[in-house]
Amino acid sequence: MGLYSRKNLDNGAEISIWEIVEDEDDLRRICAPIPNDELEELSLIKSKARRKEKLAIRALLNVLYPEKVYLGHHDNGKPYIQNNLTEISISHTSRFAVIITHPELNVGIDIESLNRDFSSVEKKALSEEEIDDLSSKNHTLQLAIYWCAKEAIFKRMSVNGIDFAEQIEIDKFTPHDDGELDAVFIDKYGEEEEFELQYEIIDDHVMVWIVG
Repeated sequence: MGLYSRKNLDNGAEISIWEIVEDEDDLRRICAPIPNDELEELSLIKSKARRKEKLAIRALLNVLYPEKVYLGHHDNGKPYIQNNLTEISISHTSRFAVIITHPELNVGIDIESLNRDFSSVEKKALSEEEIDDLSSKNHTLQLAIYWCAKEAIFKRMSVNGIDFAEQIEIDKFTPHDDGELDAVFIDKYGEEEEFELQYEIIDDHVMVWIVG
């Protein structure tokens, strides 16, 4: 399938999605030439599915940037483009790889399959108030949106050791096919920062992103 979608947002960000239907050899051909540091990283990954996800991200980068760009990671794991000032965030599942970029503003994105078991999210990532707000009707979908939203904020903040239940609060919401979420991040000193996120359901996957 290759490039699944590519859309520009009103706030200047761009979200690109690759549907991973190719085998590993095909992805390597699509991505060639692959930067040496990425080849070295791939050689250390034992999981074939994980290697394909990494290759799909490289394929997306090649689509987004006609000139070759080089992907690096800060000590906390946050990705950055070594030879370009664009802000970037990355996420992937076995089916989709996604990238969000913005010329200046911090970004964060997460995508998860709704076929995943989200039962542990309720215990480790939600506050008591958020648990009380859960609906029995759309329980799995709501948990998935909560998790993706908190992951997107975590990636945007780029801070180690965040307690998802205590430091990231998502306002009560009713799940739809797409929508907006209001959230608050509380740093270790108790200072609060408000955020607005957006989400979308794509072929049994939840995708949530934040810009700014």
